[in-house]
Amino acid sequence: MPRSILSKAIAIVRSNNRHPTLPTLDRIGLLCAVLAAVGFSFKAILVKLAYRHGVDAETLLALRMAFSLPFFIIMGWMSANRSSTALTLGDRVWLCGLGLLGYYLASYLDFLGLRYISAALERLILFVYPTLVVVLSALFLGQPITRRMLGALVVCYVGIALAVAHDLHIAGSARDIALGSALVFGSALSYALYLLGNSLVVGRLGAMRVTAFASIVACLLAIGQFLLMRPVAVLVQPWPVYALALAMALFSTVLPVWLVSEAIRRLGAGPVALTGSLGPVATLLLAGLLLDEAMGGAQLTGAALVIAGVLIMARR
Repeated sequence: MPRSILSKAIAIVRSNNRHPTLPTLDRIGLLCAVLAAVGFSFKAILVKLAYRHGVDAETLLALRMAFSLPFFIIMGWMSANRSSTALTLGDRVWLCGLGLLGYYLASYLDFLGLRYISAALERLILFVYPTLVVVLSALFLGQPITRRMLGALVVCYVGIALAVAHDLHIAGSARDIALGSALVFGSALSYALYLLGNSLVVGRLGAMRVTAFASIVACLLAIGQFLLMRPVAVLVQPWPVYALALAMALFSTVLPVWLVSEAIRRLGAGPVALTGSLGPVATLLLAGLLLDEAMGGAQLTGAALVIAGVLIMARR
């Protein structure tokens, strides 16, 4: 090779090393995605802390939704002003159904389940909702389940079995663990149905609009449920319950919703979805620090398997 050509090649390599062509990572977008994952995970910790003060699930859920409602109303008003199309009657029916399934029923079942199982097990069971979306898509939309997806399903549910075994060893009440796990699994199933319905309308109505109006419906349903099931006098609670419900509304409901939207705008939906795998890890650590929940080898192995299964399923 002539010396001049070799010199030019070396110069090009050095130039590429100084000025890489790879896209620059949006650090703000990544920070938003990570904070959203941690915020959503923190909800179970706040619920368990509130239960220590004797509040019931219906009252706590109503307080959380009441504190969240003003923010979702503002979000809905802003999204409606930005949209050039008005909601039809069919759109309103869809949004009511999504609010019922995605944010009301899923939240209520989750709050009930946290009465019986640890925060760490709750987060692991909830985290399998992508597997339920795949199964529901196969049942109702005719989408095939590949061998890779089947393998991911097996990995996920082996991980859940290990985590349940850990809770059985620690708590010792098989009935409570089974009931709590079933309630939280019902929450994950409800959220999976919400995502399936969401995918049919979000392209036309917009993600922020769907989220805001479905959340408003869920808030009204939760508050209405409380008024039907409990006397208003039950709202007299110790101040920590109000503080925890407010923190739940701000840091585990409203703020993560906004952070996810901002992260998707900066990074795209794929990377943001993958950062959700931080959720179970964050809950395990926070539960150990704030709730004194014991961490064992079976639980850690189960968490690793669940996260691995979901990531395998998410990989293109």
